[in-house]
Amino acid sequence: MIKLHHTHELSPKQCSSFLVQVIDAPLPLVWSLVRKFDKPQCYKNFISSCTLISGEGGVGSIREVNLVSGFPGKKSIERLDILDDDMHVSVFSILDADHSFLNFKSTITLHEDKQEDHQEKEDIIGNNYYKTVAIQSYVVDIPEISCGDDTCEVTDNILRWNLRSLAWVAENMDTTDQVSSLNLNKKEIAC
Repeated sequence: MIKLHHTHELSPKQCSSFLVQVIDAPLPLVWSLVRKFDKPQCYKNFISSCTLISGEGGVGSIREVNLVSGFPGKKSIERLDILDDDMHVSVFSILDADHSFLNFKSTITLHEDKQEDHQEKEDIIGNNYYKTVAIQSYVVDIPEISCGDDTCEVTDNILRWNLRSLAWVAENMDTTDQVSSLNLNKKEIAC
């Protein structure tokens, strides 16, 4: 699955990378945050607001994302390309932006960490507790005034911050009122 979703063909003017974040929360809870195309600000701190301009949040939907002040740009227009609830895959592309992340395409996949050393959490929320591994990869154009290494470094830093924020939000959610420990798939988390 990793090869399928995180291997990208690049043109000479593009760069790509991937990041991994282990999240101490169950996959259904983390997925409920990631899958919300209309609410990326739930865990992406560089986004101040988001408005769907086409669609209802499913594949093909287009959103306008407004960025926080201090970010090198004010907004971007993004399309949801893939949303697979069974395989936990989300892919979006930037269609237009006033920042330097042109032809940006991001893929995030979630995977259960099936290690057996999670007894403490199992005692709290029930059997079969696993951590979640988030893998995010991307492709982006290299600006003319930059090089591939610098472009990847900046992009990696932003995405790393987003993944750490996703981990913090998921790990600090009070799931007792919002998600049944017996069936985490039944209810989405409100943001």
